[in-house]
Amino acid sequence: MAMEIDRDTGARVRKIALEEHFGHAAAVPHDAAGGIDFDAFEGSEGVPTDLMARIWPSLQDIGESRLNQMDLGGVEFAILSLTQPGVQGIRKRAQAVSVAREINDFLADTIVRKPNRFGGFASVALQDPEHAAEELDRCVNRLGFKGVMVNGFTNISDEIAYLDEPMFTPFWDAVAALDVPVYLHPRPPHERRAYHGHPEMVGAVWGFGAETALHALRLVFSGLFDRYPTATVVLGHLGEMLPYAAWRIQHIYENLYERQGTKFFQRRIQDYLAENFYLTTSGNFSDTALSCARQVVGTDRILFSIDYPYEATAPAVEWIEKTPLTDTERRKIAHDNAVRLFKL
Repeated sequence: MAMEIDRDTGARVRKIALEEHFGHAAAVPHDAAGGIDFDAFEGSEGVPTDLMARIWPSLQDIGESRLNQMDLGGVEFAILSLTQPGVQGIRKRAQAVSVAREINDFLADTIVRKPNRFGGFASVALQDPEHAAEELDRCVNRLGFKGVMVNGFTNISDEIAYLDEPMFTPFWDAVAALDVPVYLHPRPPHERRAYHGHPEMVGAVWGFGAETALHALRLVFSGLFDRYPTATVVLGHLGEMLPYAAWRIQHIYENLYERQGTKFFQRRIQDYLAENFYLTTSGNFSDTALSCARQVVGTDRILFSIDYPYEATAPAVEWIEKTPLTDTERRKIAHDNAVRLFKL
């Protein structure tokens, strides 16, 4: 039976998108005159100056223009998140705590105006893990947010920290108690010697994915998912290259460590990917990549996303409408899996 086509949008399937970003002045660098310092994004976060200046108005728009884009693509609901580096990039602890609360309140006010179209991911100040746990609880239980987005490693004064480190136990305790997903979003690598002479590789071309894959593997190798077996982490861009690399990672790990009696984690890399991770299609509209991801994690663990406004809506929705899937598989990825995961 042919899938029914929406007469207003031309869409063949309902869609929920969940790597869809907004910007807020409190969490971005400013120049001496008090304006947005777009050059700083390129220097510290790997986003070209001209791109950031061009899309900033779209990041700030959580109104009719964004809704029109969603309507044209048949996107009925979007879970919004603060663009990277977000609160993770704020070095001062007290400032991070204050900004996280301000941004979450702003997002909650936005959602209240369009509750049938928008949901939210919390921003949390991991510079203070106890407060991050409290703020996540507030966001979920009082503001109705659907989970939390963490933009890579966290700056803490002049140091950085990754989510597998023991200091973040209060945060993971809260995640487990609240039973909400953690969306692990890219930042560029902290250590950039390998990128010297190639600034074009620092950001989304390569560095974002490589850094986020490293961060996700740290979670697995630390035994985090053995301590928190129900913890769920969402990765964008169809898994930040991990589905393609999973077999070899496991194979080499077994040869070099497990067979010699050293065991960092209890299951296989492939098992953690299929049982503790979900992958989104954000910014990776590739039939080949989707096929690989489905073979590793299964169709039930893949979620449609766009990465708006860094990616345009039209190519994302046109691809998910046409990529080789059965109607049932397409509905799962575009809509049904998100309904189940986020209890929509």
